[in-house]
Amino acid sequence: MASSRKPIPRPKPTVGLAQSTRDALRLGADNRTGAPPQLAIAFSGGLDSVVLLDSICRLHQAHTTKSDKPSIFAFHIHHGLQKAADEWLLFCEALAKKYKIGFDFRLLHIDTKLNPGNIEARARAARYEALTELCAYHGVQDLLLAHHQNDQAETVLLQLLRGAGVAGLSSMPESRALATSTEQTSSITLWRPLLRLSRDELEAYAREHKLKWIEDPSNRSSKYRRNAIRKSILPKLESIQPGATANLARSADMLAQAQQLLDRLAQQDGKKINNTKTNTLSVQPLLALNASDPAAANNLLRYWLKVAGLAMPSYERLQAWWLDLQQARSDAKLEWLHDECSIRLWRGQLQIGASAKPEEGEWTFVSVPTGSAQGGLPAAWITKSKKTGAVEFRERSGAERLQVSASGPRKTLKNLYQENAVPPWQRQAPLLYIDGELIAVAGIGVSYPHLVCTGRRMLPEWKPL
Repeated sequence: MASSRKPIPRPKPTVGLAQSTRDALRLGADNRTGAPPQLAIAFSGGLDSVVLLDSICRLHQAHTTKSDKPSIFAFHIHHGLQKAADEWLLFCEALAKKYKIGFDFRLLHIDTKLNPGNIEARARAARYEALTELCAYHGVQDLLLAHHQNDQAETVLLQLLRGAGVAGLSSMPESRALATSTEQTSSITLWRPLLRLSRDELEAYAREHKLKWIEDPSNRSSKYRRNAIRKSILPKLESIQPGATANLARSADMLAQAQQLLDRLAQQDGKKINNTKTNTLSVQPLLALNASDPAAANNLLRYWLKVAGLAMPSYERLQAWWLDLQQARSDAKLEWLHDECSIRLWRGQLQIGASAKPEEGEWTFVSVPTGSAQGGLPAAWITKSKKTGAVEFRERSGAERLQVSASGPRKTLKNLYQENAVPPWQRQAPLLYIDGELIAVAGIGVSYPHLVCTGRRMLPEWKPL
């Protein structure tokens, strides 16, 4: 017997999309610097980014006035991983021209022979870096990505497969700050206005407005885990539980809220452990917390890494770190390599830094102002030594000594580094020699016996590149 129940009509997809893009458009109109507001869309030319671009441009044209109209850019990243990548670039540029918006792109070179199993992660990291550079170059503060509900569900499943915790399962946030270089004066915020909309809704919008887009053939290959989940796992889950995709995305939202509470707890637990000014952790109170409440200690350690912008460690790696800390002597020096950074234990503190290597830079000579009581090296001596090639830059070899004050004796660089609390991995600072004598050490000082307080004089200064 046929059912007499009528199907429940689905709301028009353009309603949710219009609200999402209208909210996104307000971002560009939020003029935080006094300059004309600007926003950008990460534009691959695929269905998702084409829909986002079209909806943003339609609302931009219809619902903003000349006084508050933001400038819109489309930023395309040319990965060079597909034969048709050049055609995609031309397609994106032509579409941006059609919508009368700004366009720019970056070409990436990714070596597929180097660690081929991690192409997805390396391409993603390089893409975000290139997008950040484009935003900085064009003065864009708000960057829009076209990730949608299905992408979120796929990310949740990928994180489950790798055994991620709450932070990983929170998946993609609707907004977050992008890491920028210290030279940049303005911050960049990444937004995902389509995160609550399904791919079906985006396809319906595209059909309604007769949009054209690019189909990436790599999306059909199941050798990539995300594609395998998209093609095989999610359809089966939907057949078992209708609405599974939306439910997975909803779980990510709830886990994100739980992560906010965990972060707040980590801040409370870390008040006497985490020095936020130096971003270091005091090991002894950290070990005491681990002994009484391992879950809280793990949460604090993960939060510390998160603030530093590092990836979350696996459970096995985290346990190995705890074992190292518990077995280490009070004066021990440890170093762990994680996410292309070094985490080091020194003087009872854990700190994060770059891998140890000689610092790149150059020595320069700065004139001491006339009338100043500050000592310096005789300018005539410096000029003559430069002409004769007697000025040398050397790396540390050991046993070097330097007198840096009138009352102090000549001391080994090891002692001077210890007195100045310079960590061991920063002790490869360049040395300045003149006429075969050690004259200056970057970060330590200048040889006191060579200083004069009268006449034209100069001081050596190390400038990192």
